[in-house]
Amino acid sequence: MAAFVPPSRLRALTQLRCSIFQTSYNPESLRTGAKYLRARLRGPSMVGYYPATFNIPEIIRKYPELEMVDDEEQERLQDVIDRRRRGKGAPKKAKSKADSRRLQKRR
Repeated sequence: MAAFVPPSRLRALTQLRCSIFQTSYNPESLRTGAKYLRARLRGPSMVGYYPATFNIPEIIRKYPELEMVDDEEQERLQDVIDRRRRGKGAPKKAKSKADSRRLQKRR
């Protein structure tokens, strides 16, 4: 027949075991998140998974001797010129306070 061990002794034994093996003592079985804190970090492997970005404007600036043309930038500049011709471009900056649009308004 097995000997009866009081629960207080088992609790003390568990607490001592946790202090010896450096584990957390959690008698109420509360959620602590220890599983996620012990897990391996995902960030470094995710960064290694995706290749480095291919940036055409950066390559053009770095190697001007290649004489490459960025089509998207050329198209953007042409769109800006077209908008200015139609009067849809950005307004001119005021050189002085007298040129400001606020002062031209009537009150």
